[in-house]
Amino acid sequence: MPIVDAQYHPKGWFKNGHFSTIYSAKIRRVPSLDFQRDRLSLSDGDFLDLDWSFTKHPTKQKSKSVVILLHGLEGNAQRSYVRGQASALLEAGFDVCAMNFRGCSGVPNLKLQSYNAGKTEDLDQVVSSIVKLNRYSRIFAVGFSLGGSLLLNYLGAKKGDYQQIYGAAAVSTPLDLKGSIERLSQWDNRAYQWVFLSTLKVKYRQKQQAFPMDLSADAPCAMKSLKDFDNLYTAPVHGYFNAEDYYRKNSPIATLHTIESPVLILNAQNDSFLSQACLPLNLAKSSKNIYLEAPKYGGHVGFYTPSGPYYNETRISEFFTAKMA
Repeated sequence: MPIVDAQYHPKGWFKNGHFSTIYSAKIRRVPSLDFQRDRLSLSDGDFLDLDWSFTKHPTKQKSKSVVILLHGLEGNAQRSYVRGQASALLEAGFDVCAMNFRGCSGVPNLKLQSYNAGKTEDLDQVVSSIVKLNRYSRIFAVGFSLGGSLLLNYLGAKKGDYQQIYGAAAVSTPLDLKGSIERLSQWDNRAYQWVFLSTLKVKYRQKQQAFPMDLSADAPCAMKSLKDFDNLYTAPVHGYFNAEDYYRKNSPIATLHTIESPVLILNAQNDSFLSQACLPLNLAKSSKNIYLEAPKYGGHVGFYTPSGPYYNETRISEFFTAKMA
């Protein structure tokens, strides 16, 4: 323990990992939420845009619990998986603060650096800003995919205000960055890699125009894979020797055992983005705080249910509510 017995059992086409992944990302429709945007000034002169939404739970005037939501690679706070999770949490009586990573809110950020799985100082400043509000007695957090890696790295690093996170969840999360990048480079994931690279290259060119002395104009032509992008931008700009160095130093699997808050990790066995190391059964068996749930199906953030919230959205709301009891 704590390995959680998975209760997710889809039918038909949703047993196919690619189908559930693509349907959930491109076809699923989630109602819009009443988000209020707040711009957080960062210590290095850059900024983050935070999208807030507040519960209208009939039994509460103002919630004393808030959940920070962290999107995945090249996502944002308006993605369907973020809004779906936010809706379920609002219904359960939590307020929501959906974090847009640097350059992901629709407005380019100001600095040469952007975001990555190890940039935990940005999350720490969000946590600190919420603490300063003096409004919430409990702070929770949910990370999706790369956002899950960032969240787990933050909790494992034991720096800043990490102890303010009362409980957390990570969905479809690469615990082993190198292994996941290698999986995304395989033939069955070529379409996903192409989509990620296309938007990353656009952002790189914008950065190169803003910082011509720091970035090569020829680099995008050499970016044939996500690892190429990490070698040519992520690693050197953020202080790593190369992509391998970045992956090694920021794979959450190395520090999961040190996390002190209760964490639910929900990774599907048929998630084509994840390597086998992203299902750490032995670690979970010996852990007090890591709750691993590894259903056979679900793809990448594709835990479809026929009606209402997705399985992960209900599951996480229940996990947080139970931890408050």
